[in-house]
Amino acid sequence: MKLIECVPNFSEGRDRKVIDAIVAAISAVEGVKVLDVDPGAATNRTVVTFVGEPDAVCEAAFCGAVAAKELIDMRHHHGAHPRSGALDVLPLIPVSGITLEECAALARKLAERLFTELGIPCYCYEAAAYKPERKNLAVCRAGEYEALPEKMADPARRPDFAGEWDAVAERTGATNVGARNFLIAVNFNLNTTSTRRANAIAFDVREKGRKAREGGRLDGKLLKDASGAQLWIPGTLKGCKAIGWYIEEYGIAQVSMNITDISATPLHVAFEEVCRAAAARGLRVTGTEIVGLVPKKVLIDAGRFYLERQQRSRGISESEIVKIAVKSMSLDDLKPFNPREKVIEYRLGEGLPGRLAGMSVAEFARETASESPAPGGGSVSAAMGAFGAALSTMVANLSAHKRGWDDRWEEFSEVAEKGQEILEELLSLIDEDTDAFNRIMDALAMPKGTDAEKAARAAAIEAATLNAAAVPLRTMEAALKALPLALEMAQKGNPASASDAGVAALAARAAIRGARLNVRINASGLADKAPAEALLMRADAIEAEAAALEAEVLAAINL
Repeated sequence: MKLIECVPNFSEGRDRKVIDAIVAAISAVEGVKVLDVDPGAATNRTVVTFVGEPDAVCEAAFCGAVAAKELIDMRHHHGAHPRSGALDVLPLIPVSGITLEECAALARKLAERLFTELGIPCYCYEAAAYKPERKNLAVCRAGEYEALPEKMADPARRPDFAGEWDAVAERTGATNVGARNFLIAVNFNLNTTSTRRANAIAFDVREKGRKAREGGRLDGKLLKDASGAQLWIPGTLKGCKAIGWYIEEYGIAQVSMNITDISATPLHVAFEEVCRAAAARGLRVTGTEIVGLVPKKVLIDAGRFYLERQQRSRGISESEIVKIAVKSMSLDDLKPFNPREKVIEYRLGEGLPGRLAGMSVAEFARETASESPAPGGGSVSAAMGAFGAALSTMVANLSAHKRGWDDRWEEFSEVAEKGQEILEELLSLIDEDTDAFNRIMDALAMPKGTDAEKAARAAAIEAATLNAAAVPLRTMEAALKALPLALEMAQKGNPASASDAGVAALAARAAIRGARLNVRINASGLADKAPAEALLMRADAIEAEAAALEAEVLAAINL
């Protein structure tokens, strides 16, 4: 499936009726999902984030432009953020199944349509740029809305798609349509109200840097090269654009940054560098404000960075790692930060526990006890395996923090990280096992009135039964991986937690024995005996290996 993200920025952040009407126009397009709406009063700007398949996203973007044309009059717009149009920027971003180059082609077509059908002048920027210099959005938006009449009269500076400076252009301004990879829009809060000082920090860190002056003095003469071109002193952060501004809404100055290359400059690296630059100027970063959404990896990488700095185990749950990132960078300084609302994958439902895995222990037990045949033994086996992996991980984390073992924290952290991976795999198998059973029931319910229907039903039952045997085998494989961790923790872990390592082994072995029963009963229902025999042979081998490992663990703790 081809999936792209679109993050239009509209020049209205104060009138909720206008914002809601624009978002409604976008949402009305079938096949798109609005993930986030982030208005800013001081900037008088709203960032909308939505995803979907390419055609649907392009149509939704066009509908948003129609609404903005009707509802926003740039002749009356004022705000802290640079802008050139009612729909100011319109980037398309590849998410899956599509390349940046393909998004660039879509962006160019969209820009042409905005001009042809709506009369909106359009620049194409970043990957969609027709001119090399227009890869930089700042070049397209130079002079902002107020400079457009002059720029449109200049063949070298006029938009890529434009007519005359007429009533439509005067009202809508120019839209910048582009294609880019993920960009993080972030503001760093400062303990000052000085825009000048915020700008100084921004110039210290942004890739472009600052203009070179004689003697390095702010009031020094500008330095130029032999050809008369301005000399620049580059900043410290690659792939970063930044300016300083004062936000009346919060009563503070901020360094406002776009991180256009998160592989070159991860968010936590930018935060640390802005903190350093601020401290060098007698200031302090009090918090961080993420505008729009971020990929989950951004927060996971940050959380792991701060855990390592603290010499703490990285083998904790994903939610705990994200919490470390939030607290370390003070993402909740100005308002609450809810990862489920700000992380792209969470908004799409990815990375969240399934229906059964997301239940409390009591809810899961009661659901199992109900008259419904699912969840059954397969899901319960996966849950037992998850508890086995969790206990080994717990022992590793406790060992990493044991007094006197400080020099061994990384050794135990690696074990805990492996345990977390196994735990997540087994948690997902809780729901997969029940889903596999439901697929068999769906196949059994298929019509069987004709020979063709009977054949289709039989094939569906065979495929569903094979899957129902394969899923518990995967549970066995995953639970088997938990046993060496239990053995390592029984032998090397915190002695006070030896019994926990033993219970981890017992739980993993119970998961394997229980899942093996499900492999056997489902394999017996297969018409094709070749895959059934292969499944059973592998299940028997896992059971034998697990029995030996369990015995080693119990021997290690003298039980």
